[in-house]
Amino acid sequence: MKYILGKKLGMSQLFEQNGKLTPVTLIAVGPCYVLQKMTKEKEGYEALQLGFKKIEKKNKITKTMKGKEFGYIKEYRVSEPELNKYNVGDEINVSIFQEGEIIKVSGRSKGKGFQGGVKRHGFHGRNATHGVKHEQRTIGSTGTRFPQHVIKGRKMPGRTGYDNVTVKNLKIMKVDKENNVLVVRGAVPGITSTLLEIKG
Repeated sequence: MKYILGKKLGMSQLFEQNGKLTPVTLIAVGPCYVLQKMTKEKEGYEALQLGFKKIEKKNKITKTMKGKEFGYIKEYRVSEPELNKYNVGDEINVSIFQEGEIIKVSGRSKGKGFQGGVKRHGFHGRNATHGVKHEQRTIGSTGTRFPQHVIKGRKMPGRTGYDNVTVKNLKIMKVDKENNVLVVRGAVPGITSTLLEIKG
Protein backbone atom coordinates (compact mmCIF):
# COMPACT_ATOMS: atom_id res chain seq x y z
CA MET A 1 0.00 0.00 0.00
CA LYS A 2 1.27 3.46 -0.91
CA TYR A 3 1.46 5.80 2.08
CA ILE A 4 3.05 9.20 2.69
CA LEU A 5 2.64 12.30 4.86
CA GLY A 6 2.15 15.84 3.63
CA LYS A 7 0.94 19.34 4.47
CA LYS A 8 -1.94 21.22 2.88
CA LEU A 9 -0.73 24.27 0.96
CA GLY A 10 -4.12 25.58 -0.13
CA MET A 11 -6.59 25.44 -3.00
CA SER A 12 -6.34 26.55 -6.62
CA GLN A 13 -7.89 25.70 -9.97
CA LEU A 14 -6.75 23.84 -13.05
CA PHE A 15 -7.94 23.59 -16.65
CA GLU A 16 -8.31 20.00 -17.86
CA GLN A 17 -7.64 18.92 -21.46
CA ASN A 18 -11.33 19.24 -22.36
CA GLY A 19 -11.29 22.87 -21.15
CA LYS A 20 -13.19 22.14 -17.94
CA LEU A 21 -12.17 24.26 -14.92
CA THR A 22 -11.51 22.01 -11.91
CA PRO A 23 -10.92 23.03 -8.27
CA VAL A 24 -7.74 21.40 -6.90
CA THR A 25 -5.81 21.21 -3.64
CA LEU A 26 -2.02 21.58 -3.47
CA ILE A 27 -0.27 19.27 -0.99
CA ALA A 28 3.43 19.48 -0.06
CA VAL A 29 4.28 15.78 0.16
CA GLY A 30 7.31 14.29 1.93
CA PRO A 31 10.02 13.36 1.68
CA CYS A 32 9.45 10.87 4.50
CA TYR A 33 12.09 8.58 5.99
CA VAL A 34 11.76 5.06 7.39
CA LEU A 35 12.61 5.29 11.11
CA GLN A 36 11.69 1.79 12.30
CA LYS A 37 10.37 -1.54 11.05
CA MET A 38 7.81 -3.27 13.26
CA THR A 39 7.88 -7.07 12.99
CA LYS A 40 5.53 -9.79 14.22
CA GLU A 41 8.31 -11.41 16.25
CA LYS A 42 9.14 -8.26 18.23
CA GLU A 43 6.12 -5.91 18.24
CA GLY A 44 3.39 -8.42 17.33
CA TYR A 45 2.43 -6.70 14.05
CA GLU A 46 4.04 -5.56 10.81
CA ALA A 47 4.32 -1.84 10.15
CA LEU A 48 6.63 0.92 8.97
CA GLN A 49 7.32 4.01 11.07
CA LEU A 50 7.81 7.17 8.99
CA GLY A 51 9.25 10.55 9.94
CA PHE A 52 8.22 13.82 8.24
CA LYS A 53 9.65 17.37 8.56
CA LYS A 54 13.14 16.96 10.02
CA ILE A 55 13.82 19.29 12.97
CA GLU A 56 16.76 21.57 12.16
CA LYS A 57 17.06 23.55 15.43
CA LYS A 58 19.19 21.67 17.95
CA ASN A 59 17.48 23.28 20.95
CA LYS A 60 14.19 21.64 19.84
CA ILE A 61 15.66 18.11 19.98
CA THR A 62 15.35 16.21 23.28
CA LYS A 63 17.28 13.15 24.46
CA THR A 64 14.33 10.82 23.83
CA MET A 65 14.24 11.89 20.15
CA LYS A 66 17.72 10.52 19.40
CA GLY A 67 17.70 9.02 15.90
CA LYS A 68 14.12 10.25 15.31
CA GLU A 69 14.51 14.02 15.03
CA PHE A 70 11.28 14.65 13.13
CA GLY A 71 8.32 16.93 13.74
CA TYR A 72 5.78 14.24 12.77
CA ILE A 73 6.10 10.48 13.27
CA LYS A 74 3.42 8.06 12.03
CA GLU A 75 3.28 4.34 11.42
CA TYR A 76 1.14 2.31 9.06
CA ARG A 77 0.47 -1.39 8.68
CA VAL A 78 2.04 -3.26 5.76
CA SER A 79 2.30 -6.86 4.59
CA GLU A 80 5.49 -8.86 5.16
CA PRO A 81 6.67 -8.69 1.49
CA GLU A 82 6.24 -4.90 1.47
CA LEU A 83 8.02 -4.58 4.83
CA ASN A 84 11.06 -6.37 3.38
CA LYS A 85 11.28 -3.84 0.52
CA TYR A 86 12.38 -1.05 2.87
CA ASN A 87 15.32 -0.51 5.19
CA VAL A 88 15.72 1.98 8.03
CA GLY A 89 16.80 5.34 6.58
CA ASP A 90 15.13 4.83 3.17
CA GLU A 91 13.43 7.89 1.65
CA ILE A 92 9.83 7.80 0.43
CA ASN A 93 8.88 10.76 -1.79
CA VAL A 94 6.16 11.94 -4.16
CA SER A 95 7.48 9.77 -7.02
CA ILE A 96 5.53 6.75 -5.66
CA PHE A 97 2.35 8.34 -7.11
CA GLN A 98 1.34 8.82 -10.75
CA GLU A 99 -1.07 11.19 -12.47
CA GLY A 100 -4.61 9.83 -12.71
CA GLU A 101 -4.23 7.64 -9.62
CA ILE A 102 -7.08 7.49 -7.08
CA ILE A 103 -6.12 8.16 -3.45
CA LYS A 104 -7.71 8.85 -0.08
CA VAL A 105 -6.61 11.68 2.21
CA SER A 106 -7.06 11.87 6.00
CA GLY A 107 -6.63 14.90 8.24
CA ARG A 108 -8.13 17.06 10.98
CA SER A 109 -11.10 19.17 9.88
CA LYS A 110 -11.42 22.88 10.68
CA GLY A 111 -12.29 23.62 14.30
CA LYS A 112 -15.35 25.86 14.71
CA GLY A 113 -15.51 26.11 18.51
CA PHE A 114 -18.73 25.87 20.54
CA GLN A 115 -21.76 26.06 18.25
CA GLY A 116 -25.52 25.82 18.63
CA GLY A 117 -27.80 23.09 17.30
CA VAL A 118 -28.70 24.96 14.09
CA LYS A 119 -25.10 25.16 12.88
CA ARG A 120 -23.85 21.93 14.47
CA HIS A 121 -26.66 19.55 13.46
CA GLY A 122 -28.73 21.52 10.95
CA PHE A 123 -31.75 22.03 13.25
CA HIS A 124 -34.65 24.00 11.79
CA GLY A 125 -34.98 26.48 14.67
CA ARG A 126 -38.18 28.18 15.89
CA ASN A 127 -40.48 30.49 13.95
CA ALA A 128 -39.24 34.03 13.36
CA THR A 129 -42.69 35.48 14.25
CA HIS A 130 -46.09 34.44 15.73
CA GLY A 131 -45.20 35.23 19.32
CA VAL A 132 -41.64 33.86 19.29
CA LYS A 133 -39.09 36.20 20.89
CA HIS A 134 -35.30 35.72 20.87
CA GLU A 135 -35.63 31.98 20.24
CA GLN A 136 -35.17 31.63 16.48
CA ARG A 137 -32.06 29.41 16.86
CA THR A 138 -32.90 27.50 20.05
CA ILE A 139 -33.06 23.70 19.97
CA GLY A 140 -36.49 23.28 21.59
CA SER A 141 -37.37 20.40 23.91
CA THR A 142 -34.50 18.11 24.94
CA GLY A 143 -36.42 15.44 26.83
CA THR A 144 -39.67 13.53 27.31
CA ARG A 145 -42.25 13.18 30.09
CA PHE A 146 -40.68 9.86 31.01
CA PRO A 147 -37.83 9.25 31.72
CA GLN A 148 -37.41 12.69 33.30
CA HIS A 149 -33.86 13.31 32.10
CA VAL A 150 -32.02 14.08 28.90
CA ILE A 151 -31.43 10.79 27.05
CA LYS A 152 -27.82 9.89 26.31
CA GLY A 153 -26.81 10.69 22.73
CA ARG A 154 -29.25 13.60 22.30
CA LYS A 155 -28.01 16.10 19.70
CA MET A 156 -27.10 19.25 21.60
CA PRO A 157 -24.97 22.38 21.18
CA GLY A 158 -21.26 21.73 21.68
CA ARG A 159 -17.76 21.72 20.23
CA THR A 160 -17.87 21.54 16.44
CA GLY A 161 -15.21 20.45 13.96
CA TYR A 162 -11.60 19.41 14.62
CA ASP A 163 -12.44 15.77 13.89
CA ASN A 164 -10.49 13.13 11.98
CA VAL A 165 -11.94 13.12 8.47
CA THR A 166 -11.10 10.89 5.48
CA VAL A 167 -11.98 11.87 1.92
CA LYS A 168 -11.94 8.97 -0.58
CA ASN A 169 -11.72 8.72 -4.37
CA LEU A 170 -9.61 11.83 -4.96
CA LYS A 171 -7.89 11.91 -8.34
CA ILE A 172 -4.26 13.05 -8.71
CA MET A 173 -4.24 15.71 -11.41
CA LYS A 174 -0.52 16.47 -11.41
CA VAL A 175 2.71 15.27 -9.73
CA ASP A 176 5.48 17.88 -9.32
CA LYS A 177 8.56 15.77 -8.47
CA GLU A 178 10.94 18.75 -8.37
CA ASN A 179 8.99 20.60 -5.65
CA ASN A 180 7.44 17.51 -3.98
CA VAL A 181 3.90 18.75 -4.60
CA LEU A 182 0.74 16.75 -5.36
CA VAL A 183 -2.18 18.43 -7.14
CA VAL A 184 -5.40 16.66 -6.13
CA ARG A 185 -8.89 17.23 -7.55
CA GLY A 186 -11.38 18.55 -5.01
CA ALA A 187 -11.03 19.55 -1.35
CA VAL A 188 -9.22 17.84 1.53
CA PRO A 189 -9.83 18.28 5.29
CA GLY A 190 -8.34 21.02 7.41
CA ILE A 191 -6.84 24.48 7.20
CA THR A 192 -3.61 25.47 5.46
CA SER A 193 -0.58 23.57 6.89
CA THR A 194 -2.79 20.72 8.24
CA LEU A 195 -0.92 17.40 8.46
CA LEU A 196 -2.39 14.93 5.94
CA GLU A 197 -2.04 11.17 5.50
CA ILE A 198 -2.16 10.16 1.84
CA LYS A 199 -2.92 6.53 0.97
CA GLY A 200 -2.87 4.94 -2.46
